[in-house]
Amino acid sequence: MATFSLSNVGPIYRREIRSYFQSPVAYVVIVVFLAIVGWFFTSDLFLINVASLRIVFELVPLVFLFFVPAITMRLLAEEKKSGTLELLATRPVRDVEIVLGKFFAAWTLLAAALAPTLIYLITLSALGSPDPGPVITGYLGLLLMGGVYIAIGIFASSITENQIVAFIVSLLIILALFMADKVLVFVPPAVASTLEFISIDYHFENIARGVIDSRNLIYFGSVLGFALLLATTSLERRKW
Repeated sequence: MATFSLSNVGPIYRREIRSYFQSPVAYVVIVVFLAIVGWFFTSDLFLINVASLRIVFELVPLVFLFFVPAITMRLLAEEKKSGTLELLATRPVRDVEIVLGKFFAAWTLLAAALAPTLIYLITLSALGSPDPGPVITGYLGLLLMGGVYIAIGIFASSITENQIVAFIVSLLIILALFMADKVLVFVPPAVASTLEFISIDYHFENIARGVIDSRNLIYFGSVLGFALLLATTSLERRKW
């Protein structure tokens, strides 16, 4: 039995990165993402005369709802359908290494999509002096949120051979986590506190305010790790 090794994660990571950037997928997704975010940022800046990154931190989580399932739906579903996953499994590599390699590749793509939005920060810096604290924590929150969404997307992709099914399943799970704190007025107080805690947007907003709380970091780390564990278990199920 193969033992876990980070050296096995690297080749899988590089393979996925090449598959993203050697095809139009990465470029189309990034361009669409930047077009949507850029439109609303420039509308706030020039039409409403508001010079702030707040619109970016409010809009990107909504865009992630569709952006992340789109980039993760093929990661394992396509491999299972084509049979290349079984071929990969014949090598001395564990399922957890496959999952981690694909996770880090998708997370890199997400970071690559976010990186050009730093131009907005440069623009605001030329117009004034934005507070760096909320900006840094805001981007940290987006990366953590994106990481959780990617882990969920990989899990959804691990349970089916159909990419559309993987997209829908991951979208529904992500949407449920995002909307959990939006229905608090309709539920009893005892349930409301639980829904608020499991809401990913609640924890993101806490971080985006500029304060790093260990409870929020633990939440993101726990959900991300649990989703990756589910994905790994789903892959291992084929051996049972």
